[in-house]
Amino acid sequence: MPSDLGTPVNTALFIYILYSVQRILFPSVTKRSSSSGDSSSPVPTRAGIPNEFKAGYSWMPKSHPPTVLFKLYTPKSLEPFNGNEKDGRILLAINRIVFDVTAGRNFYGPNGMYGNFAGRDASRGMAKQSFDLEMLTPVDQPIDKLEDLKPEEIDNMKGESLIYAER
Repeated sequence: MPSDLGTPVNTALFIYILYSVQRILFPSVTKRSSSSGDSSSPVPTRAGIPNEFKAGYSWMPKSHPPTVLFKLYTPKSLEPFNGNEKDGRILLAINRIVFDVTAGRNFYGPNGMYGNFAGRDASRGMAKQSFDLEMLTPVDQPIDKLEDLKPEEIDNMKGESLIYAER
């Protein structure tokens, strides 16, 4: 190792590595600011690592995401969640499971590629991989039992449902 430090570049890199390791292992701590008058407010270290719990972490969200309670939907109660209403939420159902797809408004919104599935049961359309309006059961009729689907179409529908469940 001593022969490797003979060149100026290697020596400079070695000193920089030692300096970096020293800053990681022994970060300098700034003192509390007494000029602000609030002695209870913690000041984070120079390295950006909080020295107290109340100093907070940058990865914490500013607020908790809105809580959505478990709810059973009928075709009529699901229909308002098509992206056209005030709150703007977009829901769709696949295989009797309702998914919130509001984050994908460009795809599922009123003018999106999947827009006809918004606020509806999309099971048949996902099974047959078709966006046609005849794939949708009218909301005033009973829920589609999907009895006439072929096994590969059912697999398509379940695969789509898994994709939405993972999001």
